[in-house]
Amino acid sequence: MIPFNKPYLTGNEIKFIEEAHSLGQLAGDGVFTRKCEEWLQENIGVNRALLTHSCTAALEIAILALGLKEGDEVIMPSFTFVSTANAVALRGATPVFVDIRPDTLNIDENLIEDKVTKNTKAIIVVHYGGVACRMDKIVDICSRHNLFLIEDAAQALLSEFRDKKLGTFGHFAALSFHETKNVISGEGGALLVNDISMIERCEIIREKGTDRSKFFRGEVDKYTWRDVGSSYVPGEIVAAFLWAQLLQAADITKKRLHMWQTYYNAFKHRSSEGSIQTSSEHKDCRHNGHIFFIILESRLARDRFIEQLKLYGVNAVFHYVPLHTSPMGMKINPELPGRLVITEKMSSRLVRLPIWIGLEEVQPKVISHINNALTGLGLDG
Repeated sequence: MIPFNKPYLTGNEIKFIEEAHSLGQLAGDGVFTRKCEEWLQENIGVNRALLTHSCTAALEIAILALGLKEGDEVIMPSFTFVSTANAVALRGATPVFVDIRPDTLNIDENLIEDKVTKNTKAIIVVHYGGVACRMDKIVDICSRHNLFLIEDAAQALLSEFRDKKLGTFGHFAALSFHETKNVISGEGGALLVNDISMIERCEIIREKGTDRSKFFRGEVDKYTWRDVGSSYVPGEIVAAFLWAQLLQAADITKKRLHMWQTYYNAFKHRSSEGSIQTSSEHKDCRHNGHIFFIILESRLARDRFIEQLKLYGVNAVFHYVPLHTSPMGMKINPELPGRLVITEKMSSRLVRLPIWIGLEEVQPKVISHINNALTGLGLDG
């Protein structure tokens, strides 16, 4: 079976883990954590990067820093991972779901402003597959309505919008280094803080509500409880593993983009004929090759396609079940199912193709099986 994902090792992960052990610190915020944070600050261009144990943790810190409470609202897409909404719901605030664009599957920037109310405090955008949302219009909306902007850039490391790195547009951004991402540490994430006034509070929240970070920098002679917070710091083994990956991030991205382009070249004729829709290039966006998807004509065709690929030994998978159709989503807004038409239509028909470093050797075979499966569905190309 050709897997959907296969974690990639650069070759230096164990070496750096052994080095972390030799330094005598396996708890967090050691040498490798600082290396990773400095790399992110320099290569993305943010004021502060804080390594976390997950992207979920990064989102939770951002929402805690904003001080959201019951009655507050945060606008976001429904087509996203549950952590995006959970960070808001955990504070008693309300996720307000907006439909997506049919081309990028990102939040439809033209629908956002109609959802802004006196209770709206923030907008969370999700850069699906590493492809940028239309940040020019979204930043303008936030500016005019005095809203905070959070980028869920879990899939978007080193992606750009108009030659500017994703993660630099919002007050905050969250990254993921989960094993399914381009650059990995097994589990892991980072909070990017662009708003200088929020840095100290985010450091405190991340360290269980204490000023422990200031203590380690020698700015206070002891640390104490200052604010709400939790244990969001990863250990040095995770950071050491991540450091090996970050050093190869540009090469990893280049290789994934090559595989993405190979898929695109193989199926663009089918897409232009209208028999399927595929991932594609978009104006002003420079993506990172994280996802290549195919969208079929119906849920039934999608399911049959996935099953046929399994018979060929290829594991392709669907993606998010829209949050507004979930039990929790319907509890928040029971009238929404059926109204986010594009979200429901696209999510029920989408298939993600395998894409991982090493797949290059068998990608021609995978493409052949995909073409055979599509032909079997009556989609000749």
